[in-house]
Amino acid sequence: MKVLVLTISDRASKGEYEDQSGPAVERALTYSIPEVVIVKKVVSDDSEAIKKAFQDHLDNDVILTTGGTGIGPRDNTPDVTEEFCEKMIPGIPELLRKESCTQTKNAVLSRAVAGIIDKTLIVNLPGSVKGAQFCTKLLTTILPHAIKMMHGEGH
Repeated sequence: MKVLVLTISDRASKGEYEDQSGPAVERALTYSIPEVVIVKKVVSDDSEAIKKAFQDHLDNDVILTTGGTGIGPRDNTPDVTEEFCEKMIPGIPELLRKESCTQTKNAVLSRAVAGIIDKTLIVNLPGSVKGAQFCTKLLTTILPHAIKMMHGEGH
């Protein structure tokens, strides 16, 4: 399984802030799926930068974004993801929000989405370290099955 961990942050992309949520996602992935191959990238919250990162990394089975999923003026990740994907998978963000609400009620403010383009699954995760790690742990239980289904291997 090849996964792009895409941190979306204006400050981290400028080097003003050390990305911490991307590494948290990586740790959760490698802990649960030791054979995972991880590619890392940090881009700004700019819609075109996010879209280009998606286009440049469609050779991955999964793209996990962290950041830009809230209600702030620069939170563009869900909008770009929805526009970019061919099929949406509403059950994934529904599960992540539901379970995240057990940790913080602020999870209801997440606009995260998930979808597929070609044979790549894109899932938006929170930008907070705790939220990104928590949601990644939830995802690792379904990612292998999702990838098999995307490749036509069935249930």
